[in-house]
Amino acid sequence: MIEATSGHPDSLGPITAGVPKKFKKHKASKHDAVTKAGVAETAAAPAAEFSFNLKPHQIAKHLDRFVIGQREAKKVLSVALCDHFQHVRMTTEGLSAPFYQKQNVLLLGPTGVGKTHLIRSAAEMIGVPFVKADATKFSETGYVGGDVDDLVRDLYRRAGNNVKTAEHGIIYLDEADKLATRGEGGGRDVSGRGVQTNLLKLMEDGDVPLVSPNDMTGQLQAAMSAMRGSGAAAPEVINTRHILFIVSGAFSGIDQIIRDRLMGMGQTKAAKLQNVDQLYQQASTADLVTYGLEPEFVGRLPVRVACHGLDADDLFDVLRKSESSLIHQYERAFAAYGIACEFKDEGLRALAALASGENTGARGLMTVCERVFRDLKFRLPNSRVKKFAVTAKLVEAPTDELKRLLKAT
Repeated sequence: MIEATSGHPDSLGPITAGVPKKFKKHKASKHDAVTKAGVAETAAAPAAEFSFNLKPHQIAKHLDRFVIGQREAKKVLSVALCDHFQHVRMTTEGLSAPFYQKQNVLLLGPTGVGKTHLIRSAAEMIGVPFVKADATKFSETGYVGGDVDDLVRDLYRRAGNNVKTAEHGIIYLDEADKLATRGEGGGRDVSGRGVQTNLLKLMEDGDVPLVSPNDMTGQLQAAMSAMRGSGAAAPEVINTRHILFIVSGAFSGIDQIIRDRLMGMGQTKAAKLQNVDQLYQQASTADLVTYGLEPEFVGRLPVRVACHGLDADDLFDVLRKSESSLIHQYERAFAAYGIACEFKDEGLRALAALASGENTGARGLMTVCERVFRDLKFRLPNSRVKKFAVTAKLVEAPTDELKRLLKAT
C-alpha cells in the first residue's frame, strides 16, 4: 500500500537489489541525479537498447516486494505498462500499429500511499529512463517558472543523451491536481490551464528540441556554427509518441464532487454510505472536469486508478513486510556505530499507530521514527550500549528507555 521509505523512497538504495537476473534490464545505479534543480527528479540510468518481454503478473509481483497492498493500482498499472511497451517493442521491430491510442495513466490518492514508489519500481524493472517532477514547478511558456518541455529534455539527459532511449522513457508528473482551475479570480492563468494546454502535445505526439530556445548556451553554439560558415543546422528533436506519461495527485475534495454526482443520479443512499476510498474509485471524466481539469487534458489520460489511504495495520505491514522498509535504514544507522537494533512487532505496531495519526500516509513513519529515535541516535554512539530492542515501551517513552539503557551499562 505504500511507498516503503516514507518521505524519500530512494534513501534506502537501489530498489533493484535482489531482483531476479531474468528481470534485470540494466545495472542499478544511484537515484539521486538531478538534471535541473527544482524541475525533475530522476531514477537509474536505462539500458543502452530497448527490449521488453515482461507480462503483467511479473511486474505486479515485482511491485509486491516494495509496495504493500494497492492491488488494484498494481493490476491496472501493470497492464497499462505492458500494453504500452509491447506496442513500442513492435514498432521498433518495424510492425505497423495504426490507430493505437497511448495509454497514459492517471493515479489518484492521498499523499504517502505509494504512487511515486509504484512508478519508480516499475521503471527500474522495465529498464527505461524515468523522470519525476511536480506540476507546480511549471508555468505557461514565456512566464516565470519551468517549461514543460524541460521534462523531455531531462529524460534525454537521464538516457545518457541518447535520443532513441529517451523516446522509450516514462515521465511522471505529480501534484497534477494543483493545475486545476475553477474560475476563481481573473486575469491570465499561467500555472493551471496554460500548463495543461502545453502538456497536450507532449502527452500525445510532439517534437521537443533538445536545446531550449531560452538556453543561452544553445544559442551561442548555434551562433558559433553560423560564424564558421556551416550554417544553422536544424535543431535535433525528441519525439514523444512512445514516451509514457503518468500523472498523479491527491485531488482533495473530489470525493464530494463524486458524491454529489451519484446523489444527482438517484443513488442517494449508496453515495452516503461510501467512504472516501470507495468514492475515489468511481472518479469519472465529468468529475475531473468539474474539479478543474481541461477536458482535452483528461482525455489524454485514459487509464485511471485510485490508490487507497493507509491505516495503522497498513503502516505496520509497510514496516514489517516491504523489502525496502524504513526500519532497515535505522538498523544500518545504528550498526555503523557497532550497535544492534532489533525491531519487535509490538514496537512496529506502536510506530504505525503514531504514524497513522499524522495523516500523511507512509511519510508519517519517517516523522514518527525521527522523533522517537532522535535522542538515541545522538547518545548511544558515545555509550557502551551495543544492543537494544525497539519495543512499544521505547516508542511510547523514548527518553525513559534511553536513561534505562545508559544506566544498565
